[in-house]
Amino acid sequence: MKRIAFILALLVGAPAAWAAEKLPLAEISDYLNGLNTVQTTFTQINDDGSLSTGKLWLQRPGRMRFEYDPPDSSVVLAKGGTVIIHDPKSNQPPEQYPLNRTPLSIVLARTVDLGRANMVVGHAFDGTATVVTAQDPENPDYGRIELMFTEAPVELRKWVIHDSAGSRTTVILGPLTKGNSLNENLFIDGQPGVSASR
Repeated sequence: MKRIAFILALLVGAPAAWAAEKLPLAEISDYLNGLNTVQTTFTQINDDGSLSTGKLWLQRPGRMRFEYDPPDSSVVLAKGGTVIIHDPKSNQPPEQYPLNRTPLSIVLARTVDLGRANMVVGHAFDGTATVVTAQDPENPDYGRIELMFTEAPVELRKWVIHDSAGSRTTVILGPLTKGNSLNENLFIDGQPGVSASR
């Protein structure tokens, strides 16, 4: 906690030269709009401090799959405007939420425009990465997402979701494999172990 406070103090007192190192919002928007498909691994830091790992597939617009490693084995799908949580340990039907009520909808939108009025509420450079904090400008109560990007080349490295209940979930991404064809079943079947290839 002290370290975080120290870093924040450094940012507040940083020289103006640092600001020039931030990636422009237009460049970040172009990068996100250029992400058609992505495959990677992830480490998730949950609000209670526990860790989860797994695989992630993204197909813009609108589709994402989180497949958690055992012993969790849950699958979270975003498709058709809905987020569906499949928990193999539960006897209940999968939980479902509207995608547009989650901050991830900003990344999965057909067109990402971080220059839209009131969407970006934070744009900083921490010495190694550009951090953009964004929200739905029409529904800020749905939560916000912090996106961390490195440059040369621009790459998404991490995001932090602050949901409407005040919980915080951090997802750290592994190396991104971009542009591959993905199996359509990834975004249909909620069972773990779906092949990534067609």
